[in-house]
Amino acid sequence: MSNKYVDIETLKYILYDIHKLEKLLTRERFQEHDLESLNMFIDSVKDFSDRELYPYFKEMDETPAYHKDGTVIVHEQVQKVMHQAGEMGIIAACFNYDDGGLQIPVSVFQAALYIMDAANNHLPGYPSLTLGAAELIIEFGNQTLKDVYTPKMLSGVWGGTMCLTEPQAGSSLSDIVTKATPTGDGFYKITGQKIFISGGDYKDAKNIVHLVLARIEGAPKGTKGISLFVVPKNRVKEDGSLEYNDVMTVADFQKMGQRGYCTTHLGFGDSDDCRGWLVGEEHKGLAQMFLMMNGARIAVGRGAAAIAMAAYRTSLQYANERPQGRKLSADGKKNPSEKQSLIIEHPDVRRMLLLQKAIVEGSLSLVLLASKYHDILTTATSKEEKEKYHLLLEMIIPIVKTYPSEAGAESVDNGLQVLGGYGFCTDFTLQQYYRDIRISALYEGTTGIQSQDLLGRKVPMENGKGLELLSAEIVKTIIAATNDEDLKVYASILGDKLKLSQKVIGHLMPFAMKGNYERYLADANLFMEYMSIVVLGWLWLEMAVDAKKQLNKADKKYSETFYESKIHTMKFYFKYEVPKTNSLAESLMNNEVVTIKTDKEYII
Repeated sequence: MSNKYVDIETLKYILYDIHKLEKLLTRERFQEHDLESLNMFIDSVKDFSDRELYPYFKEMDETPAYHKDGTVIVHEQVQKVMHQAGEMGIIAACFNYDDGGLQIPVSVFQAALYIMDAANNHLPGYPSLTLGAAELIIEFGNQTLKDVYTPKMLSGVWGGTMCLTEPQAGSSLSDIVTKATPTGDGFYKITGQKIFISGGDYKDAKNIVHLVLARIEGAPKGTKGISLFVVPKNRVKEDGSLEYNDVMTVADFQKMGQRGYCTTHLGFGDSDDCRGWLVGEEHKGLAQMFLMMNGARIAVGRGAAAIAMAAYRTSLQYANERPQGRKLSADGKKNPSEKQSLIIEHPDVRRMLLLQKAIVEGSLSLVLLASKYHDILTTATSKEEKEKYHLLLEMIIPIVKTYPSEAGAESVDNGLQVLGGYGFCTDFTLQQYYRDIRISALYEGTTGIQSQDLLGRKVPMENGKGLELLSAEIVKTIIAATNDEDLKVYASILGDKLKLSQKVIGHLMPFAMKGNYERYLADANLFMEYMSIVVLGWLWLEMAVDAKKQLNKADKKYSETFYESKIHTMKFYFKYEVPKTNSLAESLMNNEVVTIKTDKEYII
C-alpha cells in the first residue's frame, strides 16, 4: 500500500532536500514547528489517505454524484473525510493560531494535499475549497462574519465554495450579472445563477458557505464593478439555528471524470429571499477573490501532478509484472523458446515510463517551488524580499497551473499506453486517471487564459522584472551545474534555451508596443509551453546537481539508485523534452499569421 499511489521518498526528498523546508522553519511564523513534527503531520495524512481515500477511488467513479429532489447525493465518504479532515486540523493547517489553525508552512500543506489527491482526487476538493472560502472571510470579512462562519468551516462541519462562473459569461467575469440589492438591514438581496460550482451542495452537509461574485445596483461595468458576498445555503439566526436562504441547487453536471466530486448549477433568490453579506469593500470583489484564485491555481496544478503520479505508480507496477514478447538479440531476432520478457525491459516502454517520471516528479517540484515562494512572501520582513517573491510567484503561477495539467495528461496517456489494451478497460484504473485529469486544463482558467496571463501580464510586469528575477534563479542552478564535469553540458543547453527565450520575447514585444495585442498574444500557448519546458529543465537540473552531491557522501539519506534515477531522468528530459523548444521558438518567431480572424473565414 505504501507506494501504491505515491512515491513518498521522492515527495520528502523534493520538499526537504531540494526546496529546503528547514530554512523556512527559521522564520518567526513557523518557529514552533520542526522537521520531526511536520514529518509526523505528513505521515498522518498518508495513513489517513490509505484508510479513507484510496480504497474508495474506483467506487466513487462507479457511483457518481447526482442531483435528486433539489440536492446532490454524494458518496458517504465525502462527509466522513470532511469531518475527519477538520478533526485532524488539515482544513485549518495553514491558518493563524488565533484563527484556530496550526500555522504550518504552505509547502507542507500542499505536500499533504498532494498525497490526498494522489490517493483519491474525487475527495480533497471538498475540504480544499472550504478552506479557500474561509481564508477569504478571515482575510477580508468583518469580525461577525469570521465568528459566525469560519469555526464550523475549519472544523469540517460546514462546506465552502467560490461562485464565479455564470451561464452567459463563462470565464469572462466582466460579463457576470448576478445582482446584489442593498436592503438597509446590513445584508443584500442576491439574485442570479452560477454554474460549474465544485462542491456546491451535498445532502449530508449541514451548510455550504458560498463566496459569490455579484454586482451591486449602479456599480461600474466590467470587472471594476464586482463585489464579493458571503451567501450561505442556510443563514444563521440569532439563536444559532439555521434557516433556508433561498439558494437552490438547480442541477448537477454529469462529467466524464472526477465523477465523485460534484459540480453544481446554483440559483440564488428565486423566491426573493436570498441574503448575502458584503465581504470587505464594495467593487473590490475580483481583487479579493484572486487571493483564493491564486491558491486555487496552485491547487489545480497540485491535483494534476498527483493524478499523474498515481497513474505512473500504477503503470510502473504493471510494467514490472507483465511478461510480453522478448527482447531483441544483437542480430535483431527473437528466440521464441526463451522466456517472455517483462515489458519494462522493452526500450519503448521504458521511454514512456521515463517520460511519466520526468513529468510527474518535475511537476511535484514545480508545485512545491510555488508553495515555497508563497511561504517566503507571507513571512518576508523586508520590502525587497516581499517584492522579489511576489514577482517570482506571479511569474510561475500560470506555469504551475498549466504544466502539470497539460503535461500530466500526456503522462497519464503514456501510462495507459504502457498497459496496452488493458489500459482502455474499466478493470484497470488508468482509464479513470485519464478521464479525471482532463478537467485540470479547464479548472480555474483554461490553458489559453493562463497562457495569455503569462505572456500578456506577467512577462511585461514591472518592465520585465519578474522574468528577470526568474531568469536569475535559473542561472544560479546553471552556474552550480557548470562546476560539475558531468553536468556542465546540460547547464550549457539550458543556458542556450534561456537566451533563446529572450530572442522570442524580443520578436514578440514590438507587436505589444505598437498596440497590436491580438498578434502579440496569438501564440501565447506556444510561449507557455516553451517557458514550461525551460522551467522544468531548470528544476530537473537542480535535482541532478543535488543528487551528484549526495552520491559523493559516505552517509546517504537515500540509496545510490534513488539519486542515480534523478540524474538519469534529468538526462532523459534534456534529450527528449528540452529540444522541443527549438520548434516552438521557430513557430513563435514565424511571421505567418494564420489564427487571427480576418474578413474571410477559412475554418469551414
